[in-house]
Formats: sequence, structure tokens, C-alpha cells
Amino acid sequence: MKACGLIVEYNPFHNGHIYHLEESRSVTQADCLIAVMSGSFLQRGEPAITDKFSRARAALKSGVDIVLELPYAYSVQSSTLFSHGAIKVLNALKIDSLCFGSESGSIKSFINNFHILNNNKIKFDSILKRELAKGYSYPLANNLAYQDIGFDLDVLEPNNILGFNYVKEVLLNALPIELHTIKRTNNAYHDVKLSSKISSATSIRKEIITNGMTQTVKSSLPNETIHEFNVYKQLANTYHIWENYFDLLQYKVLSSSRSDLSKIALVDEGLHNRIKDTAQVAESFNHWMRLVKTKRYTWVKIQRIFTHILTSTTQYELDNYHKNFNQIRLLGMTKQGQTYLNKIKGELEVNISSSLKSFGKDSLDSKVSDIYYSAVSPKYRNNLIKQEYAPPIIIN
Repeated sequence: MKACGLIVEYNPFHNGHIYHLEESRSVTQADCLIAVMSGSFLQRGEPAITDKFSRARAALKSGVDIVLELPYAYSVQSSTLFSHGAIKVLNALKIDSLCFGSESGSIKSFINNFHILNNNKIKFDSILKRELAKGYSYPLANNLAYQDIGFDLDVLEPNNILGFNYVKEVLLNALPIELHTIKRTNNAYHDVKLSSKISSATSIRKEIITNGMTQTVKSSLPNETIHEFNVYKQLANTYHIWENYFDLLQYKVLSSSRSDLSKIALVDEGLHNRIKDTAQVAESFNHWMRLVKTKRYTWVKIQRIFTHILTSTTQYELDNYHKNFNQIRLLGMTKQGQTYLNKIKGELEVNISSSLKSFGKDSLDSKVSDIYYSAVSPKYRNNLIKQEYAPPIIIN
């Protein structure tokens, strides 16, 4: 059986993802589509609008055969570490190919630019250091360095930079994975307005949070996602947005010492002082973000830091997780996915677990799960947390 890997967040699973699945299967001729998906918190430092299980079910009902969870230690990270973790998981599952969406749509361009970087690494590092010293944010300094060494790929586009890091991870490690990319269709990743049957996840979330499941937003979603949204709203009585965690986040900062905050993952150059100094006057999460934001620090980096503060995750804890990573969380599968896992189980060098119980009560994964569901009223919370200890989802 041939397996194609997909790196996803499905926040939420929408019609553009259906297109990605169909094209991936067609281009790679895969028998099994394996998605590694961010869990409770996402790469941009945001809580997923609904939990990992509702998103996994929608994907499995729509054509994905296996859904694995990208661990928190990799999901709320820069594109480099996010890609490293995702490729590590998929390679452990013996995928034959990888297919990702990008603004470029040309796999030759990604590979050519990889070789440009590989041949100019010392020059690139020197330029990057110079641009950072000028006070530019990392993404902007990174882009300027890429341009200086002759890149023709726009790495300020979010899917291009992620895709480039996937390609870099595969080629640097000489992994036996065939690479493919599909050009994104219709509106862009950050577009906030619904445009057609294929709209960005950002615009879909904005519409749902502002106006609910309107007919307009339904046209951008498969029936499976609409159903899962409705069920989740009944189970949780809420969707997950940053403002729901504001009080808890503010309490954590106010009750933490500056020394403790300085140990939080991704905190550097005294940023913990700025966060501590603004905590008392912040009136909402959005207001707090605007108080902390500077030219040097992107909105996304600050959101990631706030996520790590919320979950009390230190840099030491993440580094230790990366060194000892040997367990993959299986969220769900179809019968086809089950057949594939049975076929490769003798070749696996990592443990595949379907319950949070395998990770231990004091694990990072358990802690993050508890924090995510803290936004839900206790009346509904226990039933949702029980899913973490149940068998994996199986779709016939």
C-alpha cells in the first residue's frame, strides 16, 4: 500500500481541504492518506476553534484514512520546528510521499531554492544576523536574507515558508519521501472575508464566531464539518477563542515571578518584563497583545509565548520533549487506515498510542489538554476530557 502524508490543522476542515485531499490522492496515487494534525493549540499560537476529535472526525469522514496528533511541543512553534516534528511523525509512519498546499504551486521551485540555501548557508546566516541587529522581526529579516542569496520563492507567504521547511527537512535528512505541492485556490490564508465555496479558515472562523453557522459560511464547509460544529457546540456550549482564556492567562502572569516568566518557552531578550509590566492594565486578550507588540516581535510570536505561559511550559520542558520524543498519538482511522497500520506495525520504531493515559497524568500532553478544556464550563468539561482516554475514532 502506498501512503501519502499531509500536514494539517483543519481549523476547521473546509472545502479547500477536500480539494487538497482529492488532488493529493490523484497526484501520488496513494492508497492511504495520513494526516498529522495540530491538537488543541496551533502553530500561530491560538486555541483550535473546536477540539481535535471533532476536527479529526470531519477529516476521516471526508477522505483522510489516518489522523495523528502533532504534539504540542512541535505544534506551537516556528515553521522550522513545526515542520521538523510533522515530518518526523509522518516518516515514522513510513509514508511514500508528501503533498502540501502552497502559494507557489511548483515543487521544482521549492527544491531549487533549497539548493540555493544549501550552497549559501554561511552567507545566509551572516545576512540574517545583520538584519536582526537592525531590529527587524525574524520573518522579515529571514525574507531579506533569502532574497539576498537569490531566492525566487516568496517566503513571507505562510504556506510557502511552511512548505519550504517541509522540503528542507526531507532533503537535509535524505528521507525516502517523494515531494509534491498543490497551488492554493481562491482566497489567501489570512483573508478575513468569505469569498466562495473555497474560503480561508481565517474567514470561516471569523464568520462563525461573529455570526454563528450562517448559510454563507455553510457554503464553504462540507456537511461533515457542519455536523461536527453543531455537535461540539452542544457538547461544549462554546467555541474556543483566545478571549475565553484571558482571565486565566492574566492570573498566571500576575501570580508568576519575573524569574519564572523568563523560563517560559520562546521568551528572550527581556520580553517577560514587558509582559509582566502590561499585565495589570490589559483589559482583554486583544488589548494585551497590542500593548506587548513591538516592531521586533511579531503578533504570532507573542501569541505563542502567551500559549506557553497559559500552559506553564518552559523552554527546558520543550527541549527535553524533543530529545525524548518516541510516542505518537493516534486520533482516528478508517478501515483502510487500520489495514495500513496493521501492514507496517512490524516496521515501526516508535510507539503508537490511542489514549492520553499512555503519556502519563503529569505529561505535557495531559497538562495542555486540561488547559484547553478549561475554557469550557465544568458542566460540560468532564465528558469532553473523557475523549482523551477513549479508544481512537474508527470510521467504517
